[in-house]
Amino acid sequence: MEQQPNQPSPENIMKIGTGFWASKILLTAVSFQLFTIVAEKKTMKAEDVKDILGLKCANRHVYDFLDALTGFGFLKRDGVLETAIYSNTVDTDTFLDSNKPSYIGGILEMMNNRLYGFWGNLGEGLLTGLPQNEAKRSEDFFGLIYKDPEKLNEFTHAMSGIQMGNFITFAQKFDFTKYKTLIDVGGSAGLLSVMVAKHNPHMHCTSFDLPPVEPIANATIQQFGLPDRVKAASGDFFTMPIPDADIVVMGNILHDWNEENKISLMRKAYEALPDNGAFVAIEGIIDDERKQNVFGMMMSLNMLIETGTGFDYTFADFNKWANIVGFKSTSLLPLVGPSSAAIAYK
Repeated sequence: MEQQPNQPSPENIMKIGTGFWASKILLTAVSFQLFTIVAEKKTMKAEDVKDILGLKCANRHVYDFLDALTGFGFLKRDGVLETAIYSNTVDTDTFLDSNKPSYIGGILEMMNNRLYGFWGNLGEGLLTGLPQNEAKRSEDFFGLIYKDPEKLNEFTHAMSGIQMGNFITFAQKFDFTKYKTLIDVGGSAGLLSVMVAKHNPHMHCTSFDLPPVEPIANATIQQFGLPDRVKAASGDFFTMPIPDADIVVMGNILHDWNEENKISLMRKAYEALPDNGAFVAIEGIIDDERKQNVFGMMMSLNMLIETGTGFDYTFADFNKWANIVGFKSTSLLPLVGPSSAAIAYK
């Protein structure tokens, strides 16, 4: 029977309520390196997937797993059940094959290994205002990550994964003609600096982060063959000045902190810039009416989980802080999906 306009429907309620089912199916596939294996084999039958992954469940559940991924648009399929032949879609082949430099699965690996469990305590986070990650065990989240090479490697690649498309788009869409130097504060694996240098041959870039990250960034720089124009530098952006550059970028940095620290970091960026220099924050900037960018609001709740006091923000918020610091103008550059570059000019 056709549903009448404005007739109540539970469809969206159930879609969102069971959303963790869909999420866990994708996260599990990524943790199994399924799309990397399929990319190597080109096509696979369900029984081959079962053998390679060492799955002990019934064949029917292997079909359920692969066919759900097919229904979500992550796999292609010819045939059904025993005759089914699976292959990657264009998206999964590009972004979820870990052998490709375009791989973004690092953030999904971290979501599976860390965030999936922590988000089970969102209610407690809202009730208490306290972080729900390693900090619940009186461990400093960032300190724990930076002293554990394995966790640090996972974290840096996660940050690279979630921002890769934004970095490429920023490198192509922002007008770099007036500038010569860029520093990426909290640059992690160095991908933004590499992408800017790759697409803008006159630019010299520096990826700036804590000392344990420098070898990871240097590896990225070598991988892309850009050591002549991209450097890695070490330092703590809270305890020391930001090195001078024509452009200061912070990707997924401001949202880690409370408003006071956000303004402090923007002030440090201002001091590092020449007149007409640009400060750029690349994040899931929430629309001013707070209706459209739901991802930005979910990311803000993730900051509650991770830091307790950090939050994502609107362009109006950014403008207010830019005015406090003394920037003369601002603009907003849409990037990929829910992300934008909020830009303040000195």
